[in-house]
Amino acid sequence: MSPFDDVTIKFSDRPAKRIGEDAVWDKAEAALMQALEASGRPWTLNKGEGAFYGPKLEYVLRDAIGRDWQCGTVQVDLNMPGRLGAFYIDEHSNKVTPVMLHRAMFGSLERFTGIMLEHFAGHLPLWLSPVQAIVATITSDADNYAREAIDKARRAGLRVEGDLRNEKINYKVREHSLAKVPVLLVVGKKEAAECTVSIRRLGSEAQHAMGLDAALAALAQEAVPPDVARIKKAG
Repeated sequence: MSPFDDVTIKFSDRPAKRIGEDAVWDKAEAALMQALEASGRPWTLNKGEGAFYGPKLEYVLRDAIGRDWQCGTVQVDLNMPGRLGAFYIDEHSNKVTPVMLHRAMFGSLERFTGIMLEHFAGHLPLWLSPVQAIVATITSDADNYAREAIDKARRAGLRVEGDLRNEKINYKVREHSLAKVPVLLVVGKKEAAECTVSIRRLGSEAQHAMGLDAALAALAQEAVPPDVARIKKAG
């Protein structure tokens, strides 16, 4: 899954107060529109809401409770580079004024992070969670096995921490659930003897046993970010 599945695009054209000639705006709007239509994504017109120097695309996210948030933008600027005296030398040794693309992927990163945390109510998907799993022991008899499991998990690319404290397992489960850790891997004397883990997901009281290697392989696959997964699938 991606952080936000409900994303709309707004095409914002020239505002009343702007710099530059209409012919320059025509060119910038046509180029941005061509790119937008080539994407095949649906969009709406946001009349007159472009920047004073060029048209833009606004990416509007809808969160889990139906609120809209304007975050990322892409703007085509054919006006400011010339005013700033920017140029490059082309293959014919001529000075050429460049086109400037303003791209803000998230808007304010801090604001986007706050929106995302509210969207998930703190329950981040596995690939996005800072701590993806906790290996928690039931008894001290499983400490060495727990350390082995943590080492294997980290070598598999997972962000894993251990809880080998001398505390009851129910206490550990409650504490890490409140911290919104997506997965708990519980190990005791039986799991150490059988080389398994007992898997417990955040928000569920059910748990099931699975071989350690198979469990880590499944979690590592689930933890692949969606954009990386798409690239791998396309390749």
